[in-house]
Amino acid sequence: MLVLGIETSCDETACAVVSDAADPARRIVSHSLFSQLREHAPYGGVVPEIASRAHIEHLDGLIAECLDHAGLKLADLDAIAATAGPGLIGGVMVGLMTAKTLAYAANRPLIAVNHLEGHALSVRLSDDVPFPYLLLLVSGGHCQFLVVEDVGRYRRLGTTIDDAAGEAFDKTAKLLGLGYPGGPAIERLAKQGNASRFDLPKPLKGRPGCDFSFSGLKTAVRLALEGCEPEVTEQDKADLAASFQRTVMEVILDRAKNAIAAFDASHGAQGKHFVVAGGVAANRALRDGLVALAQRSGMVFTAPPMNLCTDNGAMIAWAGIERFRRGMIDDLEAPARARWPLDAAAAAPGARA
Repeated sequence: MLVLGIETSCDETACAVVSDAADPARRIVSHSLFSQLREHAPYGGVVPEIASRAHIEHLDGLIAECLDHAGLKLADLDAIAATAGPGLIGGVMVGLMTAKTLAYAANRPLIAVNHLEGHALSVRLSDDVPFPYLLLLVSGGHCQFLVVEDVGRYRRLGTTIDDAAGEAFDKTAKLLGLGYPGGPAIERLAKQGNASRFDLPKPLKGRPGCDFSFSGLKTAVRLALEGCEPEVTEQDKADLAASFQRTVMEVILDRAKNAIAAFDASHGAQGKHFVVAGGVAANRALRDGLVALAQRSGMVFTAPPMNLCTDNGAMIAWAGIERFRRGMIDDLEAPARARWPLDAAAAAPGARA
């Protein structure tokens, strides 16, 4: 089976052809990606209009390149999958409408993929992790714990009540004048800093449940920075970056403990895998902390390779394969959605996707 996946939910224009080969190492047949970092860097974050225009400019060429590298034509594909949400609605519409056009022209099934499901299932593309498993999805726009029971069956244990961890990294980096994207910049600078210098608040740490909150932490970083004025040194910035990173890690580890306990209580006899996905999962300090926590808890830690943690077309194509196997096919009326929670039962009015 061969599926083309298209991802345009934020600032990465990406596509990939993926197969259902038995060997995970042979599943990604080809992939193409245009990163918009240069376009958004002057603004310190993603500008939706610029992102949409970049998707329009580059997507057709990337698809052609992807098929060419795979030695395939459109007619050789079994299905076409595309992110249908959640995300920046303009970008989502570009990818989904392109997929609809290709599906119609080639008379192939369309699979409208939830971007979060792409992340949730990406570990099965690289590692064949069995259901059920506990997932920490931590990225620029999302921060939540999910029990992944099967394709299309997700139960949310906790989510952010304000900002996502990746968003906090980006905004803290902007305060420190480090540019965009913030995560890698904070991680690099933190290596030169004293993580104990600034005593930052740890929102929700020690409380029951698995929810997150990071907006107050950003405010604390701003106030700490103002306290270093009038002359903020490079060492001040490094110490603040290290203190911020350590604080985020402590909060996530605390919340993860609760999530592991909840998962063990409901699925302990069936699942032992703790999976981490999303762009922030590429942070080495956080990943090391989560590995140690999983080992202490008797869980098997698994994460997709770094290139599958950030947004990519392969995870969308793989989610398309998983859904196609189960007959989960969409018609050409499938809508683009700015919000689309994986676990509808957990989505309160106004809640984050």
